[in-house]
Amino acid sequence: MDSRPSVVEHELELRLVLSPERSVPVPARLSYGSHDPYAVHITFHLDTGTPVTWVFARELLVEGTFRPCGQGDVRIWPTRDGRRSVLCLALTSPGGDALLEAPLPVVAAWLERCHRLVPPGSELNVLDLDGSLAELLT
Repeated sequence: MDSRPSVVEHELELRLVLSPERSVPVPARLSYGSHDPYAVHITFHLDTGTPVTWVFARELLVEGTFRPCGQGDVRIWPTRDGRRSVLCLALTSPGGDALLEAPLPVVAAWLERCHRLVPPGSELNVLDLDGSLAELLT
């Protein structure tokens, strides 16, 4: 029996950029599971009491730690804020736009844990395609 965890999560504080001079903290949780090996989930804990979750490709987040990537609803790029390395996440939805900054070393370390759970290129090996197909057909 495999004793490895099937989910890798990490709580962290992001910064919601309101202007070049002002940002506010946003508690968030990064989540990745072998049950959905191509996707990462970021849940934002807002003052509204209802968390907001965004789901997008793990590969997009990985690429964004090295260079600008994405288009449309999710764009990601690394940068520096003074002496800190940060990862910028620009999110667009019908409800509005948000620019968030995450500590790049924290996200990179979390992605490393995700890659240990499901190495890049092996995502199909952990999917139960036969079980999923059987469930759809019943």
